[in-house]
Formats: sequence, structure tokens, C-alpha cells
Amino acid sequence: MNQPRTKRGEQTKAKLLAAAEGVFAEQGYQAASIARITERASVAQGTFYLYFESKLDLFEQLVDDLNRRVRKAMSDGAARGSNRAEAEREGFREFFAFTAEHPALYRVVREAEFVSPGAMRAHYERIVEGYREGLERARAAGEIGDVDPEVAAWALMGVGEMIGMRYVLWPTGDDGAYGTGATPVPDDVFDEMVAFVQRALGTAPSRMTAAATAARTQEDS
Repeated sequence: MNQPRTKRGEQTKAKLLAAAEGVFAEQGYQAASIARITERASVAQGTFYLYFESKLDLFEQLVDDLNRRVRKAMSDGAARGSNRAEAEREGFREFFAFTAEHPALYRVVREAEFVSPGAMRAHYERIVEGYREGLERARAAGEIGDVDPEVAAWALMGVGEMIGMRYVLWPTGDDGAYGTGATPVPDDVFDEMVAFVQRALGTAPSRMTAAATAARTQEDS
């Protein structure tokens, strides 16, 4: 992996990764070309090889880059919670916000299953690692029930991924390749999913959930 040595180099590499995110999402790995990616990034084709050894190297670094950014978004969200129930809600909120802004995450990671299985596995394992550690701390503090943090982390990651696919990607999927647009998860779906997660973990409903429910009840009355 060739690391940029200057600020300008970092910016150029970031432009190539952003262009690759769009091209891979629209065309898929096999149809995407280095020429198309460099053209979208407004970078000379020869410059590409200063940062990436090949299209595969670029793809694997893109998976890593998307993984780093989505984990940061989830971590920043969870940090807003004063307990695990609130952390779950805010972590999922940021995950869905990220996937709505970067729906290419889904196609890129799913293609990695065939293009680079190791990169796909690393993507999920890194997410689970941080998730598991948070659940272990919450269990020790008595904020969740007696659940296996490892199993719970994998199961809840699956919940978030499938809800995101159904409500973020599919509503706009007929209009073009994933990556061309996405919709936010509806509030009622989000609240129901979070309540499901909190029940599964044995947490009390978060104050934010209770407030949202009370507000909706008042509006309906």
C-alpha cells in the first residue's frame, strides 16, 4: 500500500477513492475500469499507480475506507448515549445516515464476497469487534441482560444491515444502480427496530424512545 507523503497526495488519493465508490456502485467491479475511475476523479491515469497497485488493490482499500468511516459514524453516535439503550439507538441512527449518504457500501461489500473474500470478512469482523466490546462493558455494568456479546453483536449487525437494505436501498433501487440515491429509514420503522433491539438485549427503553412514543401518541389523540 502506497501512503501519500503530502497533503496534496492525501487529497488526490481521497478523490480516487470517492470516484471508485461511485463507479463500482454504478457499474460493478468487473465492468469498472481504472480509466473511468481516473476520469471521474479528474486525475491522470498514470497518477493512479502512485497510490494503488491495481484495480483490486483500489477495491480492497475502498472496502477498508468505507469500513473505517461507517465504524466512526456508529461510534460517534453511540457515544451520545448515556446508557446502552441510548447508545444502541444513536449508533443505529448514524449507521442509517451513513448508508443513506453512501449506499455504495452495500454493493461494494457484497461484491467483495466474490472479488476479495478476505476484505469482506475483515469488514464485518471489525464492526463486530467494536460492537462486542461495547456490549461486554454494558453487560458488566448491568445495562443489558445476560447475553453473549459475540453472538449478540453478529445478530444485531444483521438486523441493521437488512433494515437498511429494505428501507434505505430498495425504495430507490428501481431508479438505477445502488449508489445513485437512497431514502432515510421511516421514523416508525426506526423506533420499532430499536425497541426490538432493546428487548433482545434486555435493556429498558431509552428516554429518547419513550419521548418519541409519547409525542406520537399525543399527535394521534
